[in-house]
Amino acid sequence: MLILSEVLIQNHQLESYADLLKLIQSKAIAGEMFFDIDIKPPYSDTPDEWETDLEAKFTSPTK
Repeated sequence: MLILSEVLIQNHQLESYADLLKLIQSKAIAGEMFFDIDIKPPYSDTPDEWETDLEAKFTSPTK
């Protein structure tokens, strides 16, 4: 299971929400089946609809 807080802790190199989206997409393509969104990403470019956006990128990573 992919847990957002763990992703952020394990990937300090991420500098933006856009970087996070790319990582979530790559995890989904690699075969992760479940995604738990437990905290808000701490980036200044995080959009208001971040939860929906992350879920969409995880469930449809090739779009």
